[in-house]
Amino acid sequence: MRLISGSAGGIPLEVPKNVTRPTQDRVKQAIFNMLGELVDGARVLDVFAGSGALGLECLSRGAASALMIEQDRGACETIRKNITKSRLEGSSVRQGDVFKVLPQLAEQGGGTFDLVFADPPYTHKPGEEDLSLKLALEPSLHSLIAPGGSVILECRAGRNSPSEWGPWEILRDREYGSTRILWLRKR
Repeated sequence: MRLISGSAGGIPLEVPKNVTRPTQDRVKQAIFNMLGELVDGARVLDVFAGSGALGLECLSRGAASALMIEQDRGACETIRKNITKSRLEGSSVRQGDVFKVLPQLAEQGGGTFDLVFADPPYTHKPGEEDLSLKLALEPSLHSLIAPGGSVILECRAGRNSPSEWGPWEILRDREYGSTRILWLRKR
């Protein structure tokens, strides 16, 4: 895995072992082609950050800042190594459960974000909780996004109808193999 474009384009990134499912380069490229100029100057939140690749890609393309939230301690160390390797400024890492950290950020007036990237673990078995839908319906996420801000949500293809996405307007809904990318905008 590598950073695709921008000031740190081409730099290889480490990937945490056994705890993440990295976004494929072709999917990353499609996401950033969709977003175009929206990344430049954006305040970015990357939840379920894994290697930090999406937040770092944003910084490489001119984002003002990127906060990356990841629960796994080893993955957070990998993100810190990737930050050092890429030499991108404006990044920070917060270890913790996304569903606990987001309400804390909202309560602290943690600022607003222009872009949120979310790649929660996929459900694999019937009855498992759909973290993508749970995240989309999380009130604190909605309150942390600037007016007109967007969420790029990666989830399993073929799940959830558009009516289930609550307070979000769906700008794009694309599938790449087993991966579904939803571009949601705050109403």
